[in-house]
Amino acid sequence: MLGKAQQTQNSAGALSRLQGQNGMGLIIFFLCAYVPKTEAGHCKWAEVLEDLERIKTSKDIDVSLYTANADEDEECQELVMRCFFLETEVIIQECRIKNCSKTQDVWNIWKNGNESFEKNKLTSTKSEKCKACEEYEEKNFTEFVQNFEKVIQRDCKH
Repeated sequence: MLGKAQQTQNSAGALSRLQGQNGMGLIIFFLCAYVPKTEAGHCKWAEVLEDLERIKTSKDIDVSLYTANADEDEECQELVMRCFFLETEVIIQECRIKNCSKTQDVWNIWKNGNESFEKNKLTSTKSEKCKACEEYEEKNFTEFVQNFEKVIQRDCKH
């Protein structure tokens, strides 16, 4: 019991010392703790990949979706990504109708994708060699998720 009281007192003492130094240490702590990860090893699509992993085994999502090829030209990468995120809106609608168990995960994919496009100020320009989303073949949900994962993994390597 004495050890626990001593530990609490030490923690309070450390906090008091931080506050005594104009709170600078506390400010630095919070800045370090809450600055978004941008180091070289962090993929901007990491959260989307995690959610794709959660939904890919879903048995209650049964839709055909325009599915871009994972090996599209590098110049088309952003348009391909936008296509995948647009198609997640179709999955969201399907899940609302059928009350899917993975609705929240699908919603997170859509939300995180749009946030990433906004944050990184990505703007797509249609190149002659890039297809419009509707020009891709419609594939089942499983194939869609597999291609989506491949495209993200390819993007994360750059």
